[in-house]
Amino acid sequence: MQTSEIEAKAAFDHIRYAQLWEDADVLTQGLGDCAGGTLVSICSAGDNALAMLTLDPKKVVVVDLSLAQIACLNLRIGAFRNLSHPEFLELMGARPSSQRASLLAKALTGLDDETRAFWDALTPEVEQHGAGGVGKFEHYFRIFRTRLLPLVHSQKTIDAIFVSRPKADRQVFLDKRFNTWRWRLLLNAFFSRFVMGRMGRDKAFFDHVEGSPAQHVARRIRHAAVDCDPAENPYLHWILKGTHGAALPMTWREEHFETIKARLDRIDIRPGSLEAFISTGEKADGFNLSDIFEYMSPEVFTQVYGSILSASAPNARLVYWNMMAPRRVPACYASRVKTLGDIEDRLKAEDKAFFYSDFVVEEVID
Repeated sequence: MQTSEIEAKAAFDHIRYAQLWEDADVLTQGLGDCAGGTLVSICSAGDNALAMLTLDPKKVVVVDLSLAQIACLNLRIGAFRNLSHPEFLELMGARPSSQRASLLAKALTGLDDETRAFWDALTPEVEQHGAGGVGKFEHYFRIFRTRLLPLVHSQKTIDAIFVSRPKADRQVFLDKRFNTWRWRLLLNAFFSRFVMGRMGRDKAFFDHVEGSPAQHVARRIRHAAVDCDPAENPYLHWILKGTHGAALPMTWREEHFETIKARLDRIDIRPGSLEAFISTGEKADGFNLSDIFEYMSPEVFTQVYGSILSASAPNARLVYWNMMAPRRVPACYASRVKTLGDIEDRLKAEDKAFFYSDFVVEEVID
C-alpha cells in the first residue's frame, strides 16, 4: 500500500499537531454503534483515538507515520492514568498553570524511556504553552494570535466573539464589527499557501489542494462564527485566545475522563502507515482516517482506499475529512460503499473544527 507518497515528501520527526483539530463529537457520532468492535484510527495527537474509547470498542488500533505524534498519545495515556481532570487541563494548556513541569513529570511516570526523554526535552515549552500548544500548527496560530491579530482587532472585540447571541446577531457582528478590511488583509497574507506551507503545515500537504487557502479559511470562519455559536467552539477559542474557555474538545471534558481512563488498555499503538493494520488480515468495524486522503494523488488514493476496503468488516464505517482536496469513494468502488448523506449533513452542520470543507461518512455494504 503506497501510503509512502507523503512520507517521502514531508518531515515526521517533530510534533506537527500537539492537539487534535478535528471534532471528536462528529467523529464518534459518524462511527455509530461500535460496541465490542475493532476500530482503527490515525493517531495525530491522540485525542480522537481516545475519544473512540467512549464507543466501548474491543480495541482501538492507532497508527501513524510520526513517532512524535505517537509520543503525544503516550503522554495523554500517562496523563489520564496519573493526573486528576483539572491537572490534565492544566498540563495540556486548556487552563492557566504555574505547575506544568511537575505535572509533566507526574504524567510521564510509568511510560517508556523514549517517551520520557522526548517530553523531558520539551519541558520548557510545555511549561510556557502547555502540552497541547507545542506543535508546529499551534506555534503558527500563536504567531497569528500574539503578533498580528492585535494589529487588527482589540481584545474587547476578540472577547465579544465568545458572547452567545442569536444567529442573526452573529451575522451582524461578523459583518459590521469583525470582517474589516484589515482582517481580510491579514487572512489573505497569513493563510496564503506560501505562509501556511512554511509555518503551519508542511508544504508537501498542499500538492493536491485546489483553490486558495485564504479564501477557504474565510468561508469556514463564516461557518464557525455565524452558522455555529462561537461560545461553544473550543478550537476557535484556542486560536484567538490561547486556551479553552467554557467549551472543551470532547476528549478533554470531565464527563468522559473516567471512561477513557478505564479503557486505556484497549489502545493498540502500531507505528507506521495503515499497512500496520491492513497487512495483518484483521477486519475493522470503523476507521477514523482523519484527512489523510488529502495528501494523496488520485491514483494513490484509489489504491489506498481499496486496501482499506479489504480490511473492512461488513457495515464498517469510514469517517474522514477533506479540507481543500475533494476525496470520496472512488468510482471503481462505488458499488461496495454507500454514502450516509443524512448523517453527513447533520454532522457537518455541527462540526466545530471549522477548517474542513467536507466531512465524509461511508459504510461498506459487502
